[in-house]
Amino acid sequence: MGTATTTHDGDFANRATFAGADRAQLDDLSGVDVAIVGAPFDWGTTNRPGARYGPAAIRSGDYFGAHASRPHLPTAIDPFAELRIVDVGDFELPLGYMEESVAQIRDGITRIASQGVVPLVLGGDHTITFPNAGGVADVHGHGEFALVHFDAHADTGDTQHGQLLGHATPMRRLIESGAVPGHRFVQIGLRGYWPPPDIVEWMREQEMRTYMMTEILERGLTPVVDEALEYALSGVSKAFISVDIDVVDPGMAPGTGTPEPGGLTSRELLHTLRRLARELNVIGADVVEVSPPYDGPGDITSILANRVVLEILNGMAERKVAAA
Repeated sequence: MGTATTTHDGDFANRATFAGADRAQLDDLSGVDVAIVGAPFDWGTTNRPGARYGPAAIRSGDYFGAHASRPHLPTAIDPFAELRIVDVGDFELPLGYMEESVAQIRDGITRIASQGVVPLVLGGDHTITFPNAGGVADVHGHGEFALVHFDAHADTGDTQHGQLLGHATPMRRLIESGAVPGHRFVQIGLRGYWPPPDIVEWMREQEMRTYMMTEILERGLTPVVDEALEYALSGVSKAFISVDIDVVDPGMAPGTGTPEPGGLTSRELLHTLRRLARELNVIGADVVEVSPPYDGPGDITSILANRVVLEILNGMAERKVAAA
């Protein structure tokens, strides 16, 4: 198994930290609540590359400046005042080496989670959710948490161009490995023309709960999320949140590798994520498939992904304040 190292100065790394958070070392996280780490990885893509530049773009996607106060306007809570949040930099990954990169990411996530810290991973393509959630499962227990997955695509392919690893297969690998059983999966926002019927049938057999955009339009997002939470958390108290930015309509998030029209609005996603992070015991999260080379004027996708991270952090801070 590969051994993870991190850096703020790698080929694809941004030397700044997320929101001016303190820098920290991977194995020195005493007293930390959340560790932000980048996974500059896109050798699992099938369409447009560039997600290796996602972590740097997400970090730089704000106008606040380093060490600025960030109180949330509706809640008046500054997550950086309520939580000890650090940035451990980006994983140093061997370019193009799929299995070695996945092993190193899993090793790093396991080391973060084993210190009682929540890893929040900046991707990177969606391949990385296999080692992200798998590493969390190595610490918190296989089958012991729900995975709430926002995406235009199910990512449950059996193989990708004959390979087991890729951004079309991570959820299947998690299920088959036992890290996250199918009945612990909730997927929100699926649409378009993939996967084919045989994979959809496999998903049903695994008891995955999938909410397509057609159902969200018919029923409304709030009741769908209500039902999703009730289903996913039956019998468990912890959750991992995975956000593929292409769950948002490409008119609001064009900078992604596999855009699919007809998605959620950015407002809907941000509101829902803060709610989830407030109501769930989040033990890990990732934000993936931000591809800056395809972003629109003003870096709107990178800015949105930056706010996705802030909303998750704010929801976690709200939960902590409410419990105090």
